[in-house]
Amino acid sequence: MSGRLLAHRRSFLGGMAAVGSGAIFAERPFWGNPGPREGEAKRGNKEEEVSPNEDLMREHGVLVRCLVIYREVIRRLDASQDFPPDVVVGTANLIRTFVEDYHEKLEEEYLFPRFRKAGRLVDLVNVLDNQHQKGRIVTDKILQAPKIKTSKETFRGYLDMFVRMYEPHEAREDTVLFPEFRKIVSPHEYDALGEEFEKKENHLFGTDGFEKNVSRVADLEKRLGIYDLAKFTPEV
Repeated sequence: MSGRLLAHRRSFLGGMAAVGSGAIFAERPFWGNPGPREGEAKRGNKEEEVSPNEDLMREHGVLVRCLVIYREVIRRLDASQDFPPDVVVGTANLIRTFVEDYHEKLEEEYLFPRFRKAGRLVDLVNVLDNQHQKGRIVTDKILQAPKIKTSKETFRGYLDMFVRMYEPHEAREDTVLFPEFRKIVSPHEYDALGEEFEKKENHLFGTDGFEKNVSRVADLEKRLGIYDLAKFTPEV
């Protein structure tokens, strides 16, 4: 989960046109968080109240936008097109800090134990928990790729397996786990958890932590040229 950016880096692949045979990170490794953040949204003087489910689901929105970035990188790898290498590491670092070390920890510490204690959706919870562990392994591999000169095919495989797992993962949580969670806790406990989630977010990311991470993913999308939502509209 390194945040260091190696100085004086050379071209990522010397242009992705020559990507077919060698190791994709042979010419230069890449590291670092995304560049400076601009236009971070503010909540204003009055802190908005967000329920635990709403909090978790909007955090999933950040994850989905990271998956879109990974999909675009996969597309460019397949088409032998260039892409900013630090966007990949920046996205993996965002997933590590915001999704894995924060969002998933909330689920593992506050949701999963309650479902197991209530005997509800235990099989689903066990699968989701296992996928969290697998996802962290894949993120490690993505972050380690520049150090070990990972091949294009292997690197593409890491991105693909992460996207393939997390698309159904977050959808199942949004449509099954989170709606059921509201039913197994009291209104008082539910409200208290919302406050606890907010405290943890502020502790890790400071004031407006969610907005800051939304700004981070937006900056990554801009670097990759996929920020404009209209670009995804089909011509039919």
